[in-house]
Amino acid sequence: MWFEHVTLLDLTVKGLIVGMVASAPMGPVGVLCIQRTLNKGRWYGMITGVGAAASDIIYALMTGVGMSFVIEFIENPRTMYILQLVGSILLFVFGWYTFKSKPQLRPSSKKKGTLAHNCLTGFLVTFSNPLIIFLFLALFARFTFVVPEHVGQQILGYISIFLGALLWWYGLTYIVDKLRTTFELERIGLINRIIGMTVMVASVLGLLSTLLGLTLY
Repeated sequence: MWFEHVTLLDLTVKGLIVGMVASAPMGPVGVLCIQRTLNKGRWYGMITGVGAAASDIIYALMTGVGMSFVIEFIENPRTMYILQLVGSILLFVFGWYTFKSKPQLRPSSKKKGTLAHNCLTGFLVTFSNPLIIFLFLALFARFTFVVPEHVGQQILGYISIFLGALLWWYGLTYIVDKLRTTFELERIGLINRIIGMTVMVASVLGLLSTLLGLTLY
């Protein structure tokens, strides 16, 4: 079966990619993270990202558990082939949506508050958008992420998702902090276009690899 060929390295790399892709689009929490980095300091922006990552992992777990209930269906190679095609198409749509999206900038409070409060608000802003489940469904299908009857490997995969999200927020806050004197919030739209284009190209390559039989596991 396909999941017998999945290694720890596979799940780690896939998890990191899933975590970064799920976190990258500059939606409300991304804008909030950047605003707090500029107004309050880098670590306030970073802790906001930590809250968002915690929310992401909850939705990732919900998605994985849901898919595990139909594992007899998805473990069929033919079914996985179809799911990978659908996953690639959904990722392309997600990339297009990200490319076209124009984040709404909102006034940010100058009061720093506690790190715990900033983390909690980052969590709640992300958790208030359950549509992210569809993104995880597309990513899990595209990367054949669910590994039945291998609890240890699956836990490592989810940890990798969380670390991938943290890597994104760490890198984003680092860059914004270094460019704070020249960074303009209006550039968030440019970031979304770059991210969207990258996801669309990757989804097309994934679609072609599936059609040509070049699987990612």
